[in-house]
Amino acid sequence: MKTKMSNRRTVLLGATALLASPAIVRAEALSGRPRRNASSFNVRDWRNHFDTLGAATILCDVQSRALFYWNEDGSDHRVFPTSVPLTEDLTRRGYTSIVRKKVGPSWTPTASMRERDPSLPAFMPPGPDNPLGTHAMYLTWPAYLIHGTHDTRKIGRQSSSGCFGLFNEQIAELFEITPIGTQVRVF
Repeated sequence: MKTKMSNRRTVLLGATALLASPAIVRAEALSGRPRRNASSFNVRDWRNHFDTLGAATILCDVQSRALFYWNEDGSDHRVFPTSVPLTEDLTRRGYTSIVRKKVGPSWTPTASMRERDPSLPAFMPPGPDNPLGTHAMYLTWPAYLIHGTHDTRKIGRQSSSGCFGLFNEQIAELFEITPIGTQVRVF
């Protein structure tokens, strides 16, 4: 008897939840909050940030910890999870562009990085211990990059000194399709 009652409650609770789902979705749509895609990133439109797509366009969204890419005609749109700066003080916001790209980047920590962590080396050649991963794209802002990382635990977290880090497989993909001169906005 107890099993029948338990099954009946489960069915009733499931049916109630199923019936309430469309109402919840409608309420969220009417709330004025931004829509979200399946990955929980906010839906972004490049037109809110740039007049044209230019050679290509990248938006780095600090809040949703995502990088959005569009090619020159808008036919290719991709979203990548990223690491973001540790603090607001380390976050540079505004407009910049890709000025250089490097496969197998070396790394030289800035003076402020070494001040925060004296154990950092003065220089690190390319390789599996390099925090820039396998590929790096340099911005017009000195010491700010979009790069890979070998430490996959950093993705989706506040973990950088100002850069945006992607999984090595994804930075390789983005590196391949991103031309020098790509416009970038960090917000």
